[in-house]
Amino acid sequence: MFSSKSMRNLTLASLTCATLFGSALSQADTVEVPVGEQGYAAEVNHLRGKKQEKVTEEFGEPMSIQGPVGEPAITRWEYADFFVYFEYDRVLHTVAKHRG
Repeated sequence: MFSSKSMRNLTLASLTCATLFGSALSQADTVEVPVGEQGYAAEVNHLRGKKQEKVTEEFGEPMSIQGPVGEPAITRWEYADFFVYFEYDRVLHTVAKHRG
């Protein structure tokens, strides 16, 4: 059916195509936002890992609270300029609100 040489060439061609196709899919653009343009959320990144009580002490009561949802329990607190995401009772991430 196929000789070992033709099988080797077919395998080599398949690997080459897979490598080229895979590398084309894995390339992505990197968006860099200068620190001065990151807004208020950049100033609240120090919250990561802090408990909900500390966030309330520093920023007051949130405008709204959504959650908890899922496992692990994720809760989102909304403030005027940013959102705070908690995993259980610890800050997981902060996100600036879009201003457009």
